[in-house]
Amino acid sequence: MGSGKFNLNDALNTFFIESREMLENMESCLLELEKDSTDAESMNALFRSVHTIKGSSGMFGLEPIERFTHIVENILDDVRNGKISVDSDFIGLQLECHDFMAQLLDLFEQNKKAVLSDEMVQKNGYLIERLNSYLGGGITAPEKEEKFESQLEENDEEEDQVVSEYWHISLRFHKDVFKNGLDPQSFINYLSEMGEIKNIISVYDEMPRAEEMNPENCYLGFEIVFDGSTDKDTLENVFEFVIDDCQLRIIPPRSSIADYVNLIDELPETPMKIGDMLKTVGSLTEIELEKALELQREMSGGEVEADRNRFIGEIMVHEKMIQKPVLDKALEKQNDIKRLEEKKKKSIRIDADKLDKLINLIGELVITGANVRQLSERTGDIELNESVSSMSRLIEDVRDSTMNLRMVQIGETFKRYERIVRDLSRERGKEIELDVNGGETELDKTLIEKISDPLMHLIRNSIDHGIDSPDDRVSRGKSRKGTIQLNAYYETGSIVIEVIDDGEGLNREKIFNKAVQSGILQADQKISDDDLFQLIFQPGFSTADQVTNISGRGVGMDVVKKNIESLRGSIIIESEKGVGTTMRIHLPLTLAIVDGFMVKVADSYYVMPLDMVTECSEISMEELAGKEGGNFMNLRGEVLPFMRLREFFQEDGEAPKRENIIVLEYARIKAGLVVDKLIGEFQTVIKPLGRLFNNLQWVSGATILGTGDVALILDVPKLVQYIQKIESATLASVEES
Repeated sequence: MGSGKFNLNDALNTFFIESREMLENMESCLLELEKDSTDAESMNALFRSVHTIKGSSGMFGLEPIERFTHIVENILDDVRNGKISVDSDFIGLQLECHDFMAQLLDLFEQNKKAVLSDEMVQKNGYLIERLNSYLGGGITAPEKEEKFESQLEENDEEEDQVVSEYWHISLRFHKDVFKNGLDPQSFINYLSEMGEIKNIISVYDEMPRAEEMNPENCYLGFEIVFDGSTDKDTLENVFEFVIDDCQLRIIPPRSSIADYVNLIDELPETPMKIGDMLKTVGSLTEIELEKALELQREMSGGEVEADRNRFIGEIMVHEKMIQKPVLDKALEKQNDIKRLEEKKKKSIRIDADKLDKLINLIGELVITGANVRQLSERTGDIELNESVSSMSRLIEDVRDSTMNLRMVQIGETFKRYERIVRDLSRERGKEIELDVNGGETELDKTLIEKISDPLMHLIRNSIDHGIDSPDDRVSRGKSRKGTIQLNAYYETGSIVIEVIDDGEGLNREKIFNKAVQSGILQADQKISDDDLFQLIFQPGFSTADQVTNISGRGVGMDVVKKNIESLRGSIIIESEKGVGTTMRIHLPLTLAIVDGFMVKVADSYYVMPLDMVTECSEISMEELAGKEGGNFMNLRGEVLPFMRLREFFQEDGEAPKRENIIVLEYARIKAGLVVDKLIGEFQTVIKPLGRLFNNLQWVSGATILGTGDVALILDVPKLVQYIQKIESATLASVEES
């Protein structure tokens, strides 16, 4: 389609994306309600999620989704009204409905005209029967909607009526009504001949900006309060000739609260004061509103703005101007509009491919900017250098802003695991609670997508092997309910994600014996806990006594480590028998562009992430002279292991008399790198090395300098751990001798 035209496929794709967001919210709310069934906010958010999916699916003609979600919505409405109590079984059923709704979305996303399989039809009927049990039974699938609708109408007549002696007519004209030769004013004039128009409000929600207005289009709607001795059919006949060019709702005098609630629900998503909203739908008159506002002014005093909507609403209810269900619906509608407005301000949906392309372009801009800067410095032109310096700062700001676009909070990923913990713990007969901390921590979207599966495996492993059974926990003096913690926080240029359980802990002896049986270790071999625990990441290594559908085959933990290392990350294990286990993952903040620190060794350039550099200084060869053959130095009373990059990479040439040391820190470990020359900070665009260099250790990528030369980006995590391991072994052998 051409630009400016409505594209149904785009709208449908947006529907599926937003519906999945609603389903995520639905699942989250259900899990919150399982913890606290009185949580009204979660209950209302749950209802809104299902209601949104129902309404949107109906717009696109996806009837199986609309019908099923309509039933779920009505059940949830009964819960909100206190007719159905929330317990664990109810939450379990709603979660099954959530899963089935996800299946329906998947089916119709592939083919809008798809037909439900026999298995899905059977599942649909099964869930409807179980939902029906909460309303007393007796509903077959074809009857279900009519039954639910009739049940909603079986309310006490007096309590369910709005005290209004007048008709309420809600009228929205289509834009083309003028082009079809019809004048809205003529219909309103005709209506006034049949009775008295008590009040009329013009609704401008479709009105565009002045420069965008088309004089041939109609943008108005009307809310009319009408007094006349007539019937609904007669009123509808007034608008007979325009019925196809307008949206018409007629509410008779003394109508049910449900009618006004529905009318509020159908109001446009534009910000409105609570009084104006109630006046618009006809449940409140202008005189009543003025009286309520006067009472509010007399009573509120220093009332804060956030409470005024509810406060004036309570005044209206107290003075019997409106009914509480109508007020509650208006407040809910107003909160929905506020949330929608906030969402519009905070976010915009962007194609991930477009964002990736932008990141790549920014990377090329950074490289070109560095080249221009070097060329300008050679000219010695002061004005040119100042201009280029300003340009470089702008490029850096653009780079930082662009990178932030790809940063998302990890909390959304963490939330997905609540359902996994709930279902698997029940399946294994365990009581486990998931405790999430640091969900606001931001991480590159690409990293989040790639870390989700490794995290899932670690959590499943903690459920199966980590947390012990309730009876065993009680016998050991622990609470029946185990806890799995998911923590996220920043630490020295990286993000740390922890999976902590308070279970049995790793059995050192069992792991050692298994390693000996597998030929990995010798029976008399000495090994640290850190190195021993890392053996569980060996392919096929498992100490499980039995295989389950969750784990126990020794498959998966090796993939976990491999996936984490492919992201330039590392995983560390800390465990104490009987206390619990901590799996600590360290990851870089981003995979694309980072602030780097450049050094030179002989004729080669090397770059390391600036966030991992804690300090650097010039140092003499005498200060670096290691004792007893070890490469150690005294860093303000702290033993610092170091390594000469010249020797490590076998660079040619003689070292300078005074060298420089870079102190790096990663995963709470410090180590030093000795280099020839410090170049300084450098905006680094990380470029992959390609398949030819897949097995190249100690290097995580490369970057192109302004001169066109290539600088290697050091894999600091691996180097720091390698230096620490080598020098610790050297130190231990020295102490033994």
